[in-house]
Amino acid sequence: MKRLLKLGKFLAGAALLTALLVMAFWPKPVAVDLERAKRGPLQVTIDEEGETRVRQRFVVSAPVAGRVERIELEPGNTVVRGQTVVARFSPADPAPLDARSRAEAEAGVKAVEAAIGQARAERERAAASDRLAQSELARTRALVEKQVAPRQTLESAESQARTAGEALRAADFAVAGAEYELAVARARLLSGSVAAGEARAPIVLLAPIDGVVLKRLRESEAIIPPGEPLLELGDPRQLEIVAEFLSTDAVRIRPGYPVRIERWGGEGELRGRVRRIEPSGFMKVSALGVEEQRVNVIIDFADPYETWKRLGDGYRVEVRVVAWQSDSVLKIPTSSLFRRGDRWAVFTAENGRARLRQVEIGQRNGTEAEVLAGLSEGEVVVIHPSDTLQDAARVTARPQ
Repeated sequence: MKRLLKLGKFLAGAALLTALLVMAFWPKPVAVDLERAKRGPLQVTIDEEGETRVRQRFVVSAPVAGRVERIELEPGNTVVRGQTVVARFSPADPAPLDARSRAEAEAGVKAVEAAIGQARAERERAAASDRLAQSELARTRALVEKQVAPRQTLESAESQARTAGEALRAADFAVAGAEYELAVARARLLSGSVAAGEARAPIVLLAPIDGVVLKRLRESEAIIPPGEPLLELGDPRQLEIVAEFLSTDAVRIRPGYPVRIERWGGEGELRGRVRRIEPSGFMKVSALGVEEQRVNVIIDFADPYETWKRLGDGYRVEVRVVAWQSDSVLKIPTSSLFRRGDRWAVFTAENGRARLRQVEIGQRNGTEAEVLAGLSEGEVVVIHPSDTLQDAARVTARPQ
C-alpha cells in the first residue's frame, strides 16, 4: 500500500512538472496593434514646399542718364497710381540725336502707343468677362438659395468670379505699365538744345500702379545711366504661389485641382487652386546632391484676401495638391500593408489568430489606403506586422 502511495505521488509530481514545462515553452501570443477597416473620406495629395510671389511686378527705372535724388520710400510703403512721387530725376544734357537715332526713337514711341492700344483692348475684354462672371455668380447664388442648384455650382461660380477679377486687375496693371513705357520712350526724344544758363526741368517719376514698394534697388543720390532700376513695385493682392514639383508628380496635376495651403504662419489652412503647370522643366540639385527634374506649378488663392493678407512676396508655405478624393471608401492604414509576391497582403485578427489575406488596393496616401477587394467593413487588421509573424500565429491586442 505504501509502495502504491509513493508511486502515485511520484506520478502526480511528474505530471505537474510536465505541465509546468509545457506551459513554460508553449508559444505566447504576439502582442500587436490592431485597427478596423472602416468607411470614410480619403484624399490623395501631392505635397511640396512653395513660395509666394507677386504675380506682376513693376520696376521703375531711370528714363535717361542723369542724377537721381535720394529715394525716401521704403519697402512696404503704399503708392497710389499717378499721385505718389517715387523718384525725382535731374537729366543730364542729352547728346543731339542724329537722323537715324531720332527715327528709331520715334518708331519706339509709336510701338509703345500701339502696345497701349492693345493693353486697353485687353482691359475692356477682361472687364466684360468680369461683369459676366459677377452676373453669373449672382444668378447662381439665387438658385442655390432656392435649392434649385447644388452648392458645388456656387463654389465654381465664385472661383470663376475671383479669376475674372484677378484678370481685370492684371489688365489694369498692363495698361499702367504700357503708359509708363510710353513716357520713357518720349523722354528719349529730348533734344540737347537747351539755352546757355537755362536749367533743365527735373523729371518727377510718379507711381505707375496702386500697390506697395517691394524693393528699393537704389537709395542714395547718384549719377546713373539710362535704364538703371530704382524701385520695384507690386500689388500685394495679386499674390500667387509657385511650387517646384518633381516632373513625375507634375504630370498627375491638372489646372483646377484644389490645393490645401498649410504651415503658412497663420491659424488653420488656406484653400487654393492650381492655375497653370509650366510646360518646361528644369534640373535642380537636391540637398542630398541628387539631380532632379522639377516643374513649376502656379497656384492661386481661393480664400478671400482678408484671410491671407499677412502673407507677402517671397514667403514660404507648404502646399498639398488634391489629386484624388472621395467622401466614402473602405480604407485601412497603409502601415498594415506589405507585399506578398506581386500582390498586397495584410494580416487580420480572427479569434486570437493572425490570418494572411491578400487584398486589392486602389488609391492611397501616406497614412490610409483604399481597399477594393479582400476585406469587409469592420474586419480587424494588424498594424506594423513584424517579419516573424506567420499565418495562424496567436496574437493579442497590445494595450493602448
